[in-house]
Amino acid sequence: MQDSSEVVRLQAVVCFSHLRWNFVFQRPQHLLTRFAQTLPVYFWEEPRYGDRAAAEIQIERGPDEVTVLTPLLPHGLSAAEADAAQRTLLDTFIQQQGLSRFLAWYYTPMALSFTQHLLPDAIVYDCMDELSAFQGAPPELIQLEQKLFAKADVVFAGGASLYESKRTQHGNVHLFPSSIDRKHFGAARKPTADPADQAAIAHPRIGFFGVLDERLDIELLRGIAEARPEWHFVLIGPVVKIRQEDLPQAANMHYVGPKQYAELPQYVANWDVAMLPFARNASTRFISPTKTPEYLAAGKPVVSTPIRDVVKPYGERGLVRIAATPAEFIAAVEASLQPAESRWLAKVDEYLGSTSWDKTFAEMCAAIDAVLATRSQPARADFAKQTRSEKHV
Repeated sequence: MQDSSEVVRLQAVVCFSHLRWNFVFQRPQHLLTRFAQTLPVYFWEEPRYGDRAAAEIQIERGPDEVTVLTPLLPHGLSAAEADAAQRTLLDTFIQQQGLSRFLAWYYTPMALSFTQHLLPDAIVYDCMDELSAFQGAPPELIQLEQKLFAKADVVFAGGASLYESKRTQHGNVHLFPSSIDRKHFGAARKPTADPADQAAIAHPRIGFFGVLDERLDIELLRGIAEARPEWHFVLIGPVVKIRQEDLPQAANMHYVGPKQYAELPQYVANWDVAMLPFARNASTRFISPTKTPEYLAAGKPVVSTPIRDVVKPYGERGLVRIAATPAEFIAAVEASLQPAESRWLAKVDEYLGSTSWDKTFAEMCAAIDAVLATRSQPARADFAKQTRSEKHV
């Protein structure tokens, strides 16, 4: 970030997220660790509940320089009581840090229930998913998102489908689809030692990394595993919202658990094909999988179900094979197991050369700067006064 940036004149970035910082390394981590090179970054997670008498806040700062704030709340609080507790914890923390000028960065509209009284210099809504379509989404989420649109100064959409959906709901929406750390995943193009928990798995290997949840097409996975018992499917990631036993269970299905971001290239390097076996349902309608360019940067052929943001641009450009049915998926994997055409990798690199997380971050900062530059007197939060005036609201 250049010194001329308006963003660097702020005291901090305060992010509110539905995802835990140490869950999986994805869009929030790529962007906020870059902010942390210049500004203090505070990442407010969803609360954890336990047997405690009073609410408190857990503060952890890792080697990435991001400070993670986790509200620790007593069991049994109502939603209103939990919001009140978080608001008190947040106001106290901001007062203690002496923050009067900061950027509020939202990944979840649900956080508005305890933050809408704040007066940051600017509000960013980085919309990376259509959260209302996810399993178990709170019914009030849609209403809170409308309030966030009304308050936000700028909205970033994490994929083309999301952009099409959100651009009519706010006057300053920018498309920033999934980007790539090419150097990190490019390491998978070189011969790399097989991780111990993958070394005994036979080839050919078809791999996936990511959250294992309701977005996976479980029946598709089961069908191709049964039809091709000689193929071995490696799935990396935590199981969320579904039961482990609901996933296909077979001798050629291998669940190796979650891995650190730094470990992923070592696993991918020893796959033959990478896959995106997503179901086509409400929860995948607007997804733009970050792992698509990551697989390609690793030099692996990719087979995906027809997710809109994968079909366009990756499928249309001939970078990823698209398959809708088990039979089509099997045929696409078979084709991917053959030597790639000589121009394929060159086309991949030509496309990936136009994007990077550094470029995305710089362009986001420019959009935020444009907001801040229009304000001769940026809004500042007087938290002592604000807390007194709204304490009982």
